[in-house]
Amino acid sequence: MGQLTVLALRAVLAVLLAGSVFVQTVMVTLLARDLESLDPGYAYLRTPILVIVVLGIVTIQVVLVCVWRLVTMVRRGTVFSHASFRYVHIVIGAIVAGALLVFALAVVLAPGEAVAPGIVLLLCGAVVAILGVALTVLVLRMLLAQAVARDAEATQLRAELGEVI
Repeated sequence: MGQLTVLALRAVLAVLLAGSVFVQTVMVTLLARDLESLDPGYAYLRTPILVIVVLGIVTIQVVLVCVWRLVTMVRRGTVFSHASFRYVHIVIGAIVAGALLVFALAVVLAPGEAVAPGIVLLLCGAVVAILGVALTVLVLRMLLAQAVARDAEATQLRAELGEVI
């Protein structure tokens, strides 16, 4: 990965992280104020919705930080090591946690007439899509495992060749 690509990706990650902090501080506060004006029959939704939104933002931030660390490893040439698996596992866990949070939101909104049933169905579809992303990252993790094994094998072969020469 070229220096310009790493720099561009880091700029995008920094903007996304700053944006998520803005959403977490400003927009969630505004959402809380808007939810105060809910019909008294739906007041019980306020706290679960806010908790789910904040935790969802945290999962996004975790993914951004782990991707930043992986990009750093790519720049240093150490991404094909066992240390990178820790970050990949955290990314997979955060994505699955995000899917569970979207499902929890669907469960919270399902009873009653708070939202149309189609919205709950769309949220469940989003859960499937998010889990698909987690499975894609899992496949990429398997590719990383193969690359790490090949890198270790190449290192061993180079060492043996160095001994012979």
